Parts: sequence; structure tokens; C-alpha cells
Amino acid sequence: MNAINVSRSHETVRFNDAGATVRLGLIALATDLTSERDLYRQLPQTGVSIHVTRVAYENPTTPENLRKMAPRLTEAAGLLKPLQPLRAICYSCTAASVAIGDDAVRASIQAGAGDVPVVTPSGAARMAFAALAVRRIAILTPYVVETTEPMAAYFLKHGMELSGVQCLGLEDDRDMARVSDQTIINAAMAVDTPDAEALFLSCTGLPAINVIAELERRTGKPVVTSNQASAWAMARLGGFAGHRPAAFGRLFECALPENAFGEAA
Repeated sequence: MNAINVSRSHETVRFNDAGATVRLGLIALATDLTSERDLYRQLPQTGVSIHVTRVAYENPTTPENLRKMAPRLTEAAGLLKPLQPLRAICYSCTAASVAIGDDAVRASIQAGAGDVPVVTPSGAARMAFAALAVRRIAILTPYVVETTEPMAAYFLKHGMELSGVQCLGLEDDRDMARVSDQTIINAAMAVDTPDAEALFLSCTGLPAINVIAELERRTGKPVVTSNQASAWAMARLGGFAGHRPAAFGRLFECALPENAFGEAA
């Protein structure tokens, strides 16, 4: 075998500006098939990097199973800490954020990753409705009734009014990721009521951003989804106040409310 002589290059190493890329963290469920794709589609295509870690999760999607993730969040977030500074970290599970609690999720993630704004889809949805100046909403979820009831209670607790709540009855979030566009459209139209000011399509696993524009066209109302609200909040926290992707609804025309997620808009 011939000997290989390795020498050091004489080229002076130069580095790009560390602040040239906005870094965002994402904590996805081990079974999540949707969140990463949806975030990349909605965030700016240049100057942004999404750094993903995963948290162990076992179906079925029940409040009991969702709460089991709570003690695992700090370890998952700790894997993102070496990538600081991060502008925000999103915990991409709406039902778990409700079951565990937004504040508890935030504390667990910051214990692992440090002082960084934490976005939950449930909290982002509340901020979205505040930005859109709506209070009475209709909710569609892909979950079973047992998991949908706490979602309805969450929004009532935070001062919202509910004109209707329906669910598709699915237990496995991998099945939720396969729900067809037409099914989502039909179910959303069925839960809508004349007095609803907006629609909320819950679940980060549900591929609902595909139908936002069509539903807004049909209903004449704002449509908020879990992944859309999360991406909107992440874009605003990342400093992209003018980012307005055309296909993903009226929400992207809005500013983030002051002090949302511990940050000013």
C-alpha cells in the first residue's frame, strides 16, 4: 500500500458571520411525520436553519400517554443547547402542550436548553386569535373525544368562546398524518357555524396547512392550524416581521402580540 502524505493547507480559514443564519429549534415527537416539512414550507427559504430533536412517544394519543412526555422534555431540549443562540424552540405537539400545560412545557425545555422563548402550538394558536381579533371559534381535531375535550376546555379557560367542536376519532398520530385534504375540508366545513369568527384545526401531525387557503376562500374567515400558528410565531420571533407566505392564510399578515412567549413583537 502506498504511503499517503497529508499536509496542512496554507489557506487562511475565514468564517461566515455567526449571526447570518437565524437558528430555530424544534422538538418533534418520535412518531411525527408532518411538523418538519410544514415548518420548512412556511418559514423563509433563506437565512433560516431549523434544528430538530425528537422526544420518545408511544401511541395511542390519549391525555395519559401525552403527559408521559413531560419528564422527557428537558433531556430532548438539552440536545439543542450546544446550538445556542436559538431564537426560539417549538415543542411540536398541541394536545401534549394542553395535557402537560404551556408553562410546564416551557420550564422543562428551558431547564435543558437555557433561556430561550418556547413556542407551543396551543399557545401560538391563542396568540394567533388575539392577533386576528377573534374570540368565537370552531375547533376540529383528528383525536378521539377523550383527547379533544381538554382542548376545548383549554380555549374556554383562556377566554375563548366555542361555537362547535368535532373530532375525527383517530388514536395514532401516524394515521393523522395521512388524512386527506378533502377529508379535512369536509370536516372543517361541517364544524363551522355562521357565528364562528374563525376555525382552528388542531394537531401538528395533521397536514392541515394544505387546505388553509381553500377553507378561507370558502368560509370568508381566518383559519388557524397548529403548524401554521407555530411557524408564524417562530418567524416573528426570528425577526421576520415582514414574512407573508401567500398560501398559508391571513395570520401571516399579523404581528405577534407584545410580550408573547416572553418576547416583544
